[in-house]
Amino acid sequence: MRDCDAIVIGAGHNGLAAAALLQRAGLNTVCLESKRYAGGMASTVELFDGYKFEIAGSLQFPTSATVSRELGLDAVPTIDLDVMSVSMRGVGDDPVVYYTDPMRLMTHLNEVHGTEVVNGMAELVAWSQAPARALGRFDAGRPPKTLDEMYACATNELERSSITDLLFGSVTDVLDRYLPDKDKHGALRGMLSFLAVNTTYRGPATPGSAAALAFGLAVPDEDAVLMKKPRGGIGALTEHLHDRFTSAGGELRLRTEVAEIRAADGRVVGVRTRDGSTLDAPIVVSCVAPDLTITRLVSPGAVAADVRRRFSRVDHRGSYVQMHFALDGAPEFAAPYELLNDPAMQAAIGLFSTPEELQRQWEDCRRGIVPDDPAIAVQIPSAHDPDLAPPGKHAASAFSLWFPIETDHADYARLKTEMGRRVIDKISRLAPGFADLITKHTTFTPRHMSTMFAAPGGDYCHGLLHPEQIGPNRPGPTGYADQPLGIDGLYLGSAGCHGGPGITFIPGYNAARAALTNH
Repeated sequence: MRDCDAIVIGAGHNGLAAAALLQRAGLNTVCLESKRYAGGMASTVELFDGYKFEIAGSLQFPTSATVSRELGLDAVPTIDLDVMSVSMRGVGDDPVVYYTDPMRLMTHLNEVHGTEVVNGMAELVAWSQAPARALGRFDAGRPPKTLDEMYACATNELERSSITDLLFGSVTDVLDRYLPDKDKHGALRGMLSFLAVNTTYRGPATPGSAAALAFGLAVPDEDAVLMKKPRGGIGALTEHLHDRFTSAGGELRLRTEVAEIRAADGRVVGVRTRDGSTLDAPIVVSCVAPDLTITRLVSPGAVAADVRRRFSRVDHRGSYVQMHFALDGAPEFAAPYELLNDPAMQAAIGLFSTPEELQRQWEDCRRGIVPDDPAIAVQIPSAHDPDLAPPGKHAASAFSLWFPIETDHADYARLKTEMGRRVIDKISRLAPGFADLITKHTTFTPRHMSTMFAAPGGDYCHGLLHPEQIGPNRPGPTGYADQPLGIDGLYLGSAGCHGGPGITFIPGYNAARAALTNH
């Protein structure tokens, strides 16, 4: 006798999205989470007394209108930001201010950075359109496209060539075409390079890195919900999904680790948890990384050997540090960056390296060398959301590339300390009193993220955005487009699936829809 109608493994944003959709469709659904809280890498966590941080994700990405409507995401309170981010190289250059109002953004770019930047950005966005359609990043309920279908998205030869760029080109190839001035366009080139390669283990001059740039620039249709900042941090989204799931009768079980997905005669029959208990259901949605699902949770005899081998080849080499700071007050930025003292400018501050510097730093990190001047994305969310820190205090976070991961275990702690110090030193060059404001801080490396969130290799993408891991080479709910899992009732719904990564809910949505369609 079945214990429930459906089991969802993992209570991150994709798992909760899938669970909420299944439960509201009338299926008695149980969501199992190995950790002590739900939300996964879309959580707001109190790391220090009174200081709350977004441990991994911090923005709701552009979201399909269909997904937003079905999950009730419009009910989540958001913060209205006039400025989404500010980018600079930190060498006295003029910052690039990304106003949320498109006209104000274009005016700023034209007045401060010149007409050639406006034209270059327009051409770059145009370049991204065909790759965006080919990738189908925001396609709700649709499978990954084959290569032929990807190229069929092009309406002319220029668009066809941009899809070829997606598959074989580098970030630098594309930027040199549209923003060629390495000095005048330095901040923009640095920001766009960082946007791309933080989801890869490749430098911006490495062939294949343009795939991640196209993914990052992808724009949904005119009905989609654009980038949002939830009030209370990104965890507000997963709290909303948790409430939506449980209010409909769903059950969330924390600290319940799944040890095995049970299958018999070509179909799923339930799961076995780490304590030896079993739970029976004809539907299992795994929001654990797809390769871990197939190679660790499903018994070897349940899937074909060639399917298992294909899932075992996923690249997960995360190469970053994430730091969280409890600050005794607001940092004060010195000339020529006094504009950053305006709280409106502090949602996200990019201290970026040029593409050429990022490439060299990536090559150095592969030899165990910490970047001497690391690229950093800094956030002070409490400047807009004061409940994230005690009165008069601030919570700040920094994400930085590249942390050496191809190194001996004995060197790991030393390199972590060294890179953390360099991140603080770089921020302090712009805000001289920053280090003195730090009362507590912590540094997470890929190993920490792997332990905390079961993200293999610390890879928050669950499969880096390399050409060989996107499109037809990224699994959908029932496996790869040309190679299905062969287990009825088992569905994949993590960020490692088509539509992921990024907090778009597409993988979880697709898995739930596939399950409801087939059952």
